[in-house]
Amino acid sequence: MYLPELFKSFSEKYPEISQLHEKLAAECLASGPMDPKTRHLVKLGVAIGTGSRGGVMSQTRKALKEGATAEEVSQAALLALTSVGFSQMMAAMSWIWEVLEKK
Repeated sequence: MYLPELFKSFSEKYPEISQLHEKLAAECLASGPMDPKTRHLVKLGVAIGTGSRGGVMSQTRKALKEGATAEEVSQAALLALTSVGFSQMMAAMSWIWEVLEKK
């Protein structure tokens, strides 16, 4: 599994906090009826809304791993258009395409 260098460094410097964060994330993912693909598409939308390049790329990879298609992850960006604006949506689309090109 791909992990950004910053995340690795943070985890090494603050292992307890990193472990707690991972546990909380796992509990949130398991807390309801959504299947893994849907959860990652929702989290992709959140990452798009916050303008998080790393989050968009990470959730794109995770959604694809869970069976999402290129069209589904691209639609997540398109759905954000009316909420976050054209430029934010286009930035997210470029990050999604960057992941898709490496696939």
